[in-house]
Formats: sequence, structure tokens, C-alpha cells
Amino acid sequence: MFCLRSVALTLGVTALLGGLSAPPSASAQTPAPDQARNETWNAPDVLEVVRRARALRTSASVDPRFHSYTSEARGYVYFFVDRPDEANNVLVKVDQVALDLFFVAPNTTRQRIVGHRDERVLPTNVRYHLDHLTVVQDDFGDFIRLGDGDEVEAVAHPIGPLGEEVYDFLLSDSLRISYAGGQEEVRVYEVQVRPKEMEEPGFIGTVFLDRDRAAIVRMNFSFTPASYDDSYLDYIRIATNNSLWMGQWWLPYRQEIEIRRETPFFDFMSGTTIRTIFDVRAYDFNGDVPDRVLRGPPVGTVPPAQRRAFPFERGLFADLDDQGDLSDSPALEDVKGQVREVVVDEALSGLSPLRPYLARISDFARYNRAEGVFGGVGLSWRPSDDVSVRATGGYAFGREGGSGGVSIKTGGVQIRPRIDAYWNRMGDIGGSPGATPLENSISAMSGEKDYLDPFFLRGAAITLQHEPKGQTSVTASVEKHIEARDVVSRSDSGFRPVRSIDEGTMVSLSLSTRLVLTSSATAAMTLSAGRLEGQSFASWDGQLEWTVTDLGARWRARASIVGGVTNADAPAQTMYLLGGRQTLLGHDYRAFVGNAYWLGRIEGTVPVRPPFLGIRAFAAVGSTYLSDDARLPDDWAAQDSNGLRGAVGLGLSIGWDSAYLDVGRAVWGSGWEVMFSMAPHFRSWL
Repeated sequence: MFCLRSVALTLGVTALLGGLSAPPSASAQTPAPDQARNETWNAPDVLEVVRRARALRTSASVDPRFHSYTSEARGYVYFFVDRPDEANNVLVKVDQVALDLFFVAPNTTRQRIVGHRDERVLPTNVRYHLDHLTVVQDDFGDFIRLGDGDEVEAVAHPIGPLGEEVYDFLLSDSLRISYAGGQEEVRVYEVQVRPKEMEEPGFIGTVFLDRDRAAIVRMNFSFTPASYDDSYLDYIRIATNNSLWMGQWWLPYRQEIEIRRETPFFDFMSGTTIRTIFDVRAYDFNGDVPDRVLRGPPVGTVPPAQRRAFPFERGLFADLDDQGDLSDSPALEDVKGQVREVVVDEALSGLSPLRPYLARISDFARYNRAEGVFGGVGLSWRPSDDVSVRATGGYAFGREGGSGGVSIKTGGVQIRPRIDAYWNRMGDIGGSPGATPLENSISAMSGEKDYLDPFFLRGAAITLQHEPKGQTSVTASVEKHIEARDVVSRSDSGFRPVRSIDEGTMVSLSLSTRLVLTSSATAAMTLSAGRLEGQSFASWDGQLEWTVTDLGARWRARASIVGGVTNADAPAQTMYLLGGRQTLLGHDYRAFVGNAYWLGRIEGTVPVRPPFLGIRAFAAVGSTYLSDDARLPDDWAAQDSNGLRGAVGLGLSIGWDSAYLDVGRAVWGSGWEVMFSMAPHFRSWL
């Protein structure tokens, strides 16, 4: 039985893997000039092509020239946590699998797992069905079944015997696909497929058929929500590629599958995803297949010690190192786009469209000196795949006032608009957050240390975001900025004073972009301009980050430099603050202010007792620059850094590098500081 409980979510995991064949490789696609696009569903010409394909699938099993084959498959299975509003995903576990494949006419297939190793980057007890660690040798047969039926059970294949009864077909285009290093070409039909009844289990996507024989060359598809037997399933996307062997037979070459889950009863802006990538190679045709293999089960394994000792040609993390991150592959992006073309304005998620919602834990409960105790709730509604609505509301008992917001995100192939409206949203002066809201709540309640410099915003914004997610966006906003006050301190309180701001209505426009420079280096930049009650401002903020990680050895190093500049008479809340926690450890918290700043940091972690404990070292240097004509509120206890300031220190990495305990010493200043914090990839959940 399949079971999964991990990363604070109760999940079932599936990943049907693809077998991908070797030497030939599909690459460029160009429209064939002699084929006009047919816009009529179920036209006679497309039905004729589908019937030819179905007839070939039946006759191929009795081809007298094709008795058998053996081949090899190599693949990776990634299990990771994702947040839809972030560009980077968090790897939890990786598996590497080696298979021997066998086929004997007319329809006998056998697979044997001859190599298997894995590594847990974060704690998990995820387990896979056996068929999740294998490839598909028959284009899924007449009925598509995933995870031994726990995820998808008996969905009719569009080129199967029930195809015309269950599906509509559209001859979308005719393409030329190059293979064998671009030296050969094959013409294919692009056939779009949709169920006649969207409320029933069904295949949605595109099937590419060889024009000469109507053989299946490629399939990019997903499923209707009714297809999912697991209530945790958000979606399944599958991209299968075949390649032409011996000039006669289309057999597996490459398959990619992505299966995403969330909790069905709660929207926490996160989910878990399994992504599988398999390549098939080394085909040997019409040889003898040992009887012992044919007498064995459909999927067999060699002894565990032999699987672990398998001499893999590539490292466990080699594919991830080449790719640089866990962003969608081009093939899976194609699946998403082609499914959107086939069905428009349909909700394709298997999750409930209406769920309670929180973007982070502190949206439910938090504490700070500007709000006191805060409690909140949220609700998300997803009427279609391309539209989501999220609403939040709460009450600050110390401030004795409510807050709330609505965010509407609409779909698009390349541009995704988002509209936000908010009332008493809390902002933070300074540019570099000193603590997550949850960490700040704990420190404020236990030690009267509030790392926020809060103010409140009421207004609306519209954002146009370019796909892939998080790369480039433009935001226009109109909002009223309101000064916060300390609503919890007593006369003997140790809280820092709340900083004043320049109040009024601000109109602003900003452009943000993120660039992937190499597999280990990224750059980000934001340009902003606006006006608040007669004060005009313009600013530039940038970040360059370089990370080197050896996931197997559990060590990592990171170097970054951030900086920004704004005009001297910009509103006080747009100024930059440095010092103390998360910037220059050991210096007074946010003691340095400027209308320009920069901060460089290097850090590294090496394992001591992996994965539970590691040793960290870090160093930081930076400064702020405050123009002579800059205007600051009289109550700001901050000044220019007056040159370079720095910090050095040592620390511990705790529990799969998820939390840090650091001790730092100020440089070009005096003071020691101890800081407990969560790793960067977990902070958005807090």
C-alpha cells in the first residue's frame, strides 16, 4: 500500500515514469507548409487519422518483422516542496533508478530494477508504488492507470477502442520533427483531444501521430478532475516521447511526469510535487529473451545489495546540477500550454475550488508592538485553472482595528495579471527583514524584542507578471501610508520606539526582474518611482547571489551582494536600514540609515554529523550613505554608518540545514550577538 506523510502535509505520492529511448532525439518543430489548420472538432479527416492510429496499435503487436527487444532505462525521481508565488522549489528527496526492459511479441513486457539509490535532503517517509519506478512501454495501453489505480484508474486512451465514444478530436496542425541529431525528419499530425463530458474521467491534451503510418510519436496530456481517485491531487502532467528505430518502429525515448499534491481541506500556498525523468537507450532487436524473465512478474528487482552497487554512469545529483534548479522543464511547460489550448476556462485541479487559506503561519496568529495580539482567517476560491481569488481578514486586539485583503490572479500563457486590494496591511521599513513575522512574535512575547519597524497601508495594486513565474513583473499601486504606534508597551517596557513615517497617499510604479545567470548564480533588480504628498522619489534595488552546493556531501557556500539607492528627499519609509540581526550581527539593530546602501556577505556550512548538525562560518561587510540634504523624522535614532561596518561569526546548522544558531562579532564597531533563525527557503511560510 502507498503512504505518504511529510513536510507538514499528509500526502500520497505518484509518479509514473517514462521510458525514453536512446540515439534519436526529437528536437525542432516547424509547421508543414502544405497542411492548413482545421478548426472543426471531429472532422472526417481527423477521425480518419485516429482510426488509422488505432488500427496500427492493434496490428503492431503482430508485426512479423518485430519479435522482441531488450533495452535499458535510466531515470531520476524528484520529490520537492513548492510555493506557487516563489521561483525556487525546495528539494526533499531524490531517487536514481536503472532498469532493464524486455518485450516479446505480441504483447508481453517485463521490467527489472537493477539499480536504485536515493538521498533524503529533508526528513520524509515518502514511499512509491513499484510501478512509479518503471517506464511505460506500450503508450499506456487501452486504459491509463497510475499508481496501481490509487491516483488514476482506467481512463480511456484516446487511441484506444473507446476513443471516438469518449473524446472529441481536432486536427490542430502538421509539423516536422527532426531526430537523429537533426539529420532526419518526420512529419506528424498534431491532434488535440478533449473529453465529450468534462465531468467524467478523461484525457486532455495533444497526441502527435506520424503522417505516414499514424504511429504515436509524442503525447502531452493531463486529466479531468474526475480522473483523480486521490483527493490530495492537484494535477498530473505527462510528456511521453517516442523515437523511430530501424526506420520502422516508434518506441519509448523520453518520458517526464509531474504529480502535484496539496491538502484538500486547506490552502497553505504550498504543495508537494513528484517529477520523474526517464531515458531509454541501448535497444537490441529480435534477440532471445531469457525464459526466467518471461516467467517472472511484470516488474522485478534484483537483490537490494546489487541495486545499491549498480555502477551508475552519472551522479545522484548530476541532472539537478546541470539544470540548476527544479523549475519546469520545457516539455512540462509544453504540456501546460497545450492543455490550456484544448480546454479554456475549465477548472482542471482535483482539489476543492473553495478552501480555508493562509499564506503563512503568522496570518493566523502573531504578536508585535504595533498590533498587539492579532488573529486572522482566509478563504481561497479557484473557479478555473486560470483564475484564483484569495481573501484574508483579521483583528488586531491591541490596536483595536481590523485588516483584510483580496487578491485576484488571472491566467495567461505569458502574462499573468494580479489585482490586490488591502486595508491596514502592515509594512516594514528598512529593506532587509530582520525576522519573519513568526520569529518576531516569539521574540516580542518572550524578550520584548520587536524586529519590525511597522506602518500600515490601505490601497490597491495591479501586477503584470511574466511567465515563468517570478522572472519579470510590473506593479502599479495607489495606497495610503499610515503611521503605526506602540499599543502594548508599559512604562517599564523594553521595546524600541516605533519610527515615524511620512504619511499620505502614495502613487508608485515598479519593475522587477530576476535573471538566472548560471546554474549557481542569479541576479535580481527592481526599479521604482512614485510620489507621496508632493514628495517624488525614484529608487533602484539590486541583488547578486552565487551558491555552490554539494547535496550529497551536505556542504554549501553562498556569496551575495545587495544594494539600493533612492533620492535624498524620498519618503522616510523608503530609506534603508542596516545593523544587527540578518545584516551586520553584533551592531545595534537598524542603527545605520541611508538613502543608499550596500551589503556583501559570504557564508558556508560543512557537516559534522549529517544531516543533524553542521558548522557554519560567515562574514559580512557593508555601509549606508545619507545625503546631507536627506530628510528624516526627528524621532529616528539612526545615522549614517560613517564608512564600512562588518561582522564575522560562527554558528551551527541544525536539522537538515533548516535552522541556524549563529554567534557574531561586530567589526569596525563593538558588540556580540546570538541569533536563532530559519533557513531562507522556509521563511516565507512563517
